[in-house]
Amino acid sequence: MHHGKPYFFVGIGGSGMMPLAMILAGQGATVAGSDRSLDAGRLPAKFEDLKRRGVALFPQDGSGITSADQIVVASAAIEASVPDMVRAAELGNERMTRAELNAKLFNASPASIGVAGTSGKSTVTGMIGWILHACGRDPTVMNGAVMKNFVSPDAPFASALVGAGESYVSEVDESDGSIALYRPKVAVLNNVSLDHMPMEQLIELFGAFIAKAGKAVVNLDNGEGAALAMTLPADRLTTFAIESQADLVARNIEQQRFGAAFDLHARGAAPVRVTLQVPGRHNVSNALAALGAVQAAGVPLAEAIEAIGGFVGLKRRFELVGEAGGVAVIDDFGHNPDKIAATLDTLHAFPGRLLLMFQPHGYGPLKVMRGELVAMFAGKLAADDLLVLPDPVYQGGTVKREVTSADIVADVAAGGRQALHIPEREAAATHLAALARPGDRIVVMGARDDTLSLLAQSMLDALQLARG
Repeated sequence: MHHGKPYFFVGIGGSGMMPLAMILAGQGATVAGSDRSLDAGRLPAKFEDLKRRGVALFPQDGSGITSADQIVVASAAIEASVPDMVRAAELGNERMTRAELNAKLFNASPASIGVAGTSGKSTVTGMIGWILHACGRDPTVMNGAVMKNFVSPDAPFASALVGAGESYVSEVDESDGSIALYRPKVAVLNNVSLDHMPMEQLIELFGAFIAKAGKAVVNLDNGEGAALAMTLPADRLTTFAIESQADLVARNIEQQRFGAAFDLHARGAAPVRVTLQVPGRHNVSNALAALGAVQAAGVPLAEAIEAIGGFVGLKRRFELVGEAGGVAVIDDFGHNPDKIAATLDTLHAFPGRLLLMFQPHGYGPLKVMRGELVAMFAGKLAADDLLVLPDPVYQGGTVKREVTSADIVADVAAGGRQALHIPEREAAATHLAALARPGDRIVVMGARDDTLSLLAQSMLDALQLARG
């Protein structure tokens, strides 16, 4: 796209904002921004990466907004009282949300692929991006997570890829309703489950999304998704499932500690063995979604199968940070019941106690998901596993604290599982590292806080120090 006006991102370090800024900079736009994490000195490497890409960075004090020509991009989390927003109001700058800008780029693409669903969006987006790249399609990819296939010394935070091809691949977010802005050529619906809003609203949003697509790729293993698939004509639908009936079916799954393999049964074709470098049944399902999407976009299935074997995963998605003294430390993005359950199932396929630190991603989601979270932990934790919850992530603003981490812990403990509330997360991490013994797996879980990766690394460092 041609970009005539300069852009200023308020909160440029956010997981949804940074890749969008990287795409614009890569397309030749003038991009600047601010971030409260930059002002606080958090995650300096992330901001150095943006500077290397030609992005100018400013304190979040209004000083970076100097002209009414700048388009000011801000996420929903940015309050009107932030000095940059006050300055933009004074100058009368054009304003866009992150989703509005991403949808504008997405809808302008002749070969847009949108990935929706409550869980697995970032992984499926990364898989699709990698397959298209490996098959020479040179895609542009907008992801909410760092794609390890594209990480290099020059691109340590590769949550975006800027290509010259026709494809624009993006995960699309339902949590704020902005999924309604997107008009996909190919739409993927991974699953529909409780996360940020009531189920009725989710079903309506996802149904409208796939109805607009030229081709929809839908998971029949998910009840709500299967029901939505029934609303589409057969010639616009590709379905997938595990050990069931669909256009793409996975059978004979072999679970591995950090990988998986399965037989792919594509309708009308002989079975083909597929190997993955990411573990768990949920990633088998993610792979089916990605294969269906690229096939709908015109990539021969045989080429796609070969390419997906080279996908090495995302940062903070069941990422092995390291091992010390027989204890593995894993960094994971799990934050809703389905995501956490998928990680626990993957880990419980192999022996070893689990020591979990789950930092909730806000008080609001904790209230919405309380019952489902507690039921999931009570059902999925083994008798000797331990769950520790610090207080939810809090990054400013006003918030109602009606349901707390202590409430979740009390409910889980009442369900017969071991759970502790340790308010400060550093103290929670220290407690788990001190408890760990050979064979244990420590898992750090949570969203909307990139510093959790640093915490996971600090736990590994502590284990290495303690064991000499």
